[in-house]
Amino acid sequence: MKKTRVIVVDDSALVRSLLAEIINRQSDMECIGTANDPLIAREMIREMNPDVITLDVEMPKMDGIEFLGRLMRLRPMPVVMISTLTAQGAEVTLRALELGAVDFVAKPRIGVAGGLGELAHEIVDKIRVAAVAHVRRAPPAAAPGVKTAGGTEQRQVPVAFGRISTEKLIAIGASTGGTEAVKEVLMKLPADSPGIVITQHMPPGFTKSFAARLDSLCHIAVKEAQDGERILPGHAYIAPGGKQFHISRSGANYVAVVDDAEPVNRHKPSVEVLFNSVAQFAGRNAFGIMLTGMGADGAKAMREMKDKGSYNYVQDEASCIVFGMPREAIAHGAADEVLPLQQIAPALIARLNSATDRMHSRI
Repeated sequence: MKKTRVIVVDDSALVRSLLAEIINRQSDMECIGTANDPLIAREMIREMNPDVITLDVEMPKMDGIEFLGRLMRLRPMPVVMISTLTAQGAEVTLRALELGAVDFVAKPRIGVAGGLGELAHEIVDKIRVAAVAHVRRAPPAAAPGVKTAGGTEQRQVPVAFGRISTEKLIAIGASTGGTEAVKEVLMKLPADSPGIVITQHMPPGFTKSFAARLDSLCHIAVKEAQDGERILPGHAYIAPGGKQFHISRSGANYVAVVDDAEPVNRHKPSVEVLFNSVAQFAGRNAFGIMLTGMGADGAKAMREMKDKGSYNYVQDEASCIVFGMPREAIAHGAADEVLPLQQIAPALIARLNSATDRMHSRI
């Protein structure tokens, strides 16, 4: 069996030693080298051609984010961020994911008594996922938009729907690679979109920054979901990391439910939990979207949504970072359309506009 070859880049000798030990314990991977700064790492990558690198953020000579940006422009490859800063500054983590890192692990748990086993499992799982991920070159620094006559970059404003039923609801599930995929979908939706509920696999402490980042970029309002709040049109609600998120009804309104229930499919939040509730309470008024991610979380529930009358979009393999969750949704017969990521929002908008046109024709 071919082993996954990993280079560890970290300025701490202790951390390099621990990570190398964790990796070398696995039968399917090996640490082929360690580097204490990006300049050494650059030469090692050229000479040894690893399958995956683990990368710290805060290092001498060149910080990890700067190095990651250069690496993903010049030699795209799977990167797992492992850094103290990912736990303290979610903005840094989101920037790393934006630049093309496959995933991240928060480093503070390294060395904690009794916690090494848990951390080891997380690290090797994410290295395995990274090894099979579809990695792309880093995008240009500028956000998507259109040039005005004065040369200023502005975002394209989606055409508003006009009057649309408040019964409509959009539910999105995503995991590895999902932060950028969710952003791609939401940025194309107009401000009067139906209410949107989202489960993106993320740990506690990161979803609030993720929601704030999306809110600054999108025409809809984006926030971390709070228990008991009404789900409003023109708003998207992100499942809080470390909690379960689902919906209920109060009269004619959809309501967010956030609780501390057990993990489902090893996940908390779980797409399965959200999608099951959408099947139950929204039924034929729902639109499901399954985006990139490892595993099968949400596939069965998405089929339940379809059986209750929802219309479902699934991201295609070519545009996924990891095709696991979309593949499972397709295998369960949950997909109405399988589309490249860039086509999902336009297809959804067209379908909602068609429904709006039919509603207006009856008035």
